[in-house]
Amino acid sequence: MARIALCQVNSGDDPEANLKLVRSGVEAAVAGGARIVVFPEATMARFGRPLEPVAEPLDGPWASAVAAIAAEYEVVVVAGMFTPADGGRVRNTLLITGGGHHRGYDKIHLYDAFGFAESDTVAPGSAVTTFELDGVVYGVATCYDVRFPELFRALADDGADVVLLPASWGAGEGKREQWEVLVRARALDSGCWVLSCGQADPAATGVTVNPKAPTGIGFSTVSDGFGRVIAQAGAAPETLLVDVDPAVSAKARTATGALANRRL
Repeated sequence: MARIALCQVNSGDDPEANLKLVRSGVEAAVAGGARIVVFPEATMARFGRPLEPVAEPLDGPWASAVAAIAAEYEVVVVAGMFTPADGGRVRNTLLITGGGHHRGYDKIHLYDAFGFAESDTVAPGSAVTTFELDGVVYGVATCYDVRFPELFRALADDGADVVLLPASWGAGEGKREQWEVLVRARALDSGCWVLSCGQADPAATGVTVNPKAPTGIGFSTVSDGFGRVIAQAGAAPETLLVDVDPAVSAKARTATGALANRRL
């Protein structure tokens, strides 16, 4: 069993202040026995502000500070940040640090949907990314990636039994329902556990944000490979501690045949 913490927070505009959220979240997660601590997409700085001025490489001050926190508490931390790209854009990067790892996943599918154009300021990634801890292979994906089942199947093909899914989900009519359905569907598609960690709903804490930016709705959701909801947060900031049994993934894949019976 692997104990994983999902820290549903509201990140702000200031990366330095958001480091305090990371430290306090890791401290609480470790007190609860977590080995992996997951924060949302855009933990470094929320959407709705200029991103290029805060973007830093993985060996820059912000990622290095998160790495120091992970090393201090002997955990793996997964948190959303922004790294530089060409042409004045940035990359929407998940930092994976601790447990012998320090690397990034650049979001492949950009949120050019529902009237928002992430690709105006963000360059897409292309590499499917996994990492290993304590003999378990973890895949990672980011927010809008959840609409694309082929990524989750590719992660399963690469050995993942668990997919960590940080997000900053856009609000709107029906968006919570889509979020919940998609998390469960991707778990069924791949046979993986899917542990989604979203930005909390700013309205739940009275935070004013750019109404046109996807700044979160909360409702971080955990589904096993059978599509069962194992845990779910509310709208406000909250930490979920979840015990994940990787063997359930193998059982789900055998039962559903969703990977073995593919024809396309």
